[in-house]
Amino acid sequence: MRFMVIVKASKESEAGVLPSKEILEKMGKFNEELVKAGVMLAGEGLQASSKGARVKFSGDKRTVTDGRFTETKELIAGFWLWKVKSKDEAIEWLKRAPFDGGTEVEIRQLFEPADFAPSDPTGKIRAAEERLRAQVAAKKK
Repeated sequence: MRFMVIVKASKESEAGVLPSKEILEKMGKFNEELVKAGVMLAGEGLQASSKGARVKFSGDKRTVTDGRFTETKELIAGFWLWKVKSKDEAIEWLKRAPFDGGTEVEIRQLFEPADFAPSDPTGKIRAAEERLRAQVAAKKK
């Protein structure tokens, strides 16, 4: 099972304040543990929303709104992609993360190709998705 672990933004992250050297070192050690255990597939921090944009879709119309977005509690400061056996295992790993100070982190399971079987009885769409994933993986090498 794959999970996205979503680190919520804070006033500090939205202001562009980077974590201290101590926190970065602790996070680096935690990430090393995740990699050694075969859990971490990816992980990144995100720039403040002031450097981003949103695109709203309404029929054929596309409306672009440049950041800064005001609802900090709805913003993301970073994420991991983890591969674990269960949500409980993801939670146990997350409990070991070096966060404090009210940081909120959300865990969400990713859809897997098999989850779409009821909508794709022939398997054609899932096969095309698998080909795309293989192409992406080959480009990373």
